[in-house]
Amino acid sequence: MPYDSGLAFVRNSGALKRAMSVTAAYLPQGEHREPSQYTPELSRRARGVEVWAALHSLGRTGLSDLIEQTCRFAGRFALELQRGGGEVLNEVVLNQVLVSFGDAARTRKVIERVQQDGTCWCGPTEWQGRTAMRISVSSWATRDEDVDRSVAAILRAARD
Repeated sequence: MPYDSGLAFVRNSGALKRAMSVTAAYLPQGEHREPSQYTPELSRRARGVEVWAALHSLGRTGLSDLIEQTCRFAGRFALELQRGGGEVLNEVVLNQVLVSFGDAARTRKVIERVQQDGTCWCGPTEWQGRTAMRISVSSWATRDEDVDRSVAAILRAARD
């Protein structure tokens, strides 16, 4: 089948999935077919549009401020969750926080409770052989109050 037809027939679906998949511990695999495992999803030409739009609307200084803000919020998450009994597993230098609440089963249970609560969304990941909650602060709309509410929700989920 010519490539420009937009279709390709592959005999070995497992080989196709291995060739096209992008996996990471924080990208949960569901029971359903994941479209990104069967197409070159990350090769779309328009991926840079969001970066261009951010630079165009915020400018260099504004984008720098946004990055600094998300990093500062991640630091607050780490500090407050550590004070509340969580174990921060990574050095928080960017906008990512990896926190454990004991063993793998307990950490997964806390993540499940946080997701059910709906105040914020944190997913699971693996870090150096340990199960952790992955907190990624990436929204321009995040404010101090959002961090406070989210930390409180996570700590409530860890206490239950």
